[in-house]
Amino acid sequence: MQKRIAIVMGMIFSLTIFAACQNSKPSPAASATCDLGGGKTIKTDYSSPRMKGRKIYGGLVPFGEVWRTGANDATTFVTSADVVVGGKTVPAGSYTIFTVPNADKWTLIINKKTGEWGIPYKYESDELARVDMKVSKLPAPVEDFTISYEKSGNGCTLQMDWETTRASVDISAK
Repeated sequence: MQKRIAIVMGMIFSLTIFAACQNSKPSPAASATCDLGGGKTIKTDYSSPRMKGRKIYGGLVPFGEVWRTGANDATTFVTSADVVVGGKTVPAGSYTIFTVPNADKWTLIINKKTGEWGIPYKYESDELARVDMKVSKLPAPVEDFTISYEKSGNGCTLQMDWETTRASVDISAK
């Protein structure tokens, strides 16, 4: 009888550990929104990888190559109204965003193709726009890749923070 109880308890313990491991995603889903006013919004869904002591830019994420801008599925960019991103008009709709990081300048790629995994990047023919992003150094390292929007003037600034780097671009309603 004691042997059966030990086996059942061992199975319960194993299942509990297995279930706990299933819920701890290394790059959990995250989201950021921008309220442009008048019912106009932008929403970005992405997966947020962790630094985990790794060299990110120029290492895990190579300079000069298209990056899916997060992990797992490609990062989405959905706008309910026409917007201007870094000087380029983006009609209301659903898009995927990618970036090309470099030490001193990033490029944001807004792509009309949606639903892809993210890499390898083979969607040049579906690009709506490529936009220059500003790059700045953060005062302290950021462990979790984070996309956020900061309200600015008549729009928002899209910010991507990770490691000690911030890439940003201004967005306004058209």
